[in-house]
Amino acid sequence: MFAVVRTGGKQYRVAAGDKIAVEKLAGEAGDTITLGDVLLVGNGDSLEDAAKVTVSAEIIAQAKSEKVVVFKKRRRHNYRRKNGHRQQMTLLRITAVGDDKAEKKAVPAKAAVKTDDAPKADAKAAAPKQDDSAEKAAPKAKKAAPKKDAAASKSGEHPADQKTEDKK
Repeated sequence: MFAVVRTGGKQYRVAAGDKIAVEKLAGEAGDTITLGDVLLVGNGDSLEDAAKVTVSAEIIAQAKSEKVVVFKKRRRHNYRRKNGHRQQMTLLRITAVGDDKAEKKAVPAKAAVKTDDAPKADAKAAAPKQDDSAEKAAPKAKKAAPKKDAAASKSGEHPADQKTEDKK
């Protein structure tokens, strides 16, 4: 489930577990806040009523964003001004989108465990296949190199000898 939330004059598409950096919000690291201005809520391809949904987030840290350099110049007037600015921001981790009960019903704990085991088995099976393809590719490269030498030997001179003769 995802939601589009407006905070600090900007809109963010968020889902549970996402980390976002927003304009500074009041609170300390570890506090839980609720983002009230929810514009849109969706679950897959379907959209739901945004008025009934709340988005809760945990404050990770209060920080400053990267420096923005403001440089002013007027040509031929010896006028140059350089200023910098670092905007205050809050790092958030989205803990829940909508009701917690709805999310628990959508993903049972047993199903989550089974899906975690499946990719590990696929990764182990895929790893030897990649190694086999690398071994097959190496002999092809070795076969290509002698063909270049054979073409040079047909002309009667070695390519390295041609370079030294050109330099003289």
